Amino acid sequence: MGPSPHVRVLIRTRSGKESILRDIRDGEFFGELAAIDGQPRSATIVALTDTIIARMPPDVFRQTVHRHPDVCNQLLLLLASQVRMLANRVGEFSAFDVRGRIHAELLRLSRPARGGDKHAVISPPPTHAELAARVNTHREAVTRELNRLKKAGLLERRRGALVLLDRPQLANLLDQTAL
Repeated sequence: MGPSPHVRVLIRTRSGKESILRDIRDGEFFGELAAIDGQPRSATIVALTDTIIARMPPDVFRQTVHRHPDVCNQLLLLLASQVRMLANRVGEFSAFDVRGRIHAELLRLSRPARGGDKHAVISPPPTHAELAARVNTHREAVTRELNRLKKAGLLERRRGALVLLDRPQLANLLDQTAL
């Protein structure tokens, strides 16, 4: 079985440049901001795999939130986590250069490898263009930095994954790159 179907939330500039905000997996939702405030969507949604999407009119969404405290609480938690995530990313843009932003994104995307050692895995691995869109740089800068990390023995490409060979050391490098 392959990766779970998901969609991507991104912002496109008029020139066509994309910035990836987040990925949405099975069972998650999007469009809650427009349903809450009636304003136009603030981002674009792109299906990355075959995806089944259900639609709920804004008034039904708001009624559901008001009538069901558990739904309201889950929505509040989601909105708080999204604000926190975006605030952290804004902080990264002001605190880190491109290299640091790439390190931060690799750490954010990774999950501990089995065995509890220093290794962490990013699977499926993002393309260099996707990483660039996540950290607001160009593909060539990502390629250079990933090659540098491979040469330093901190990153390895395996079938279907990027492996961070020493997650604590990469986190230490990130701390050192703060502006």
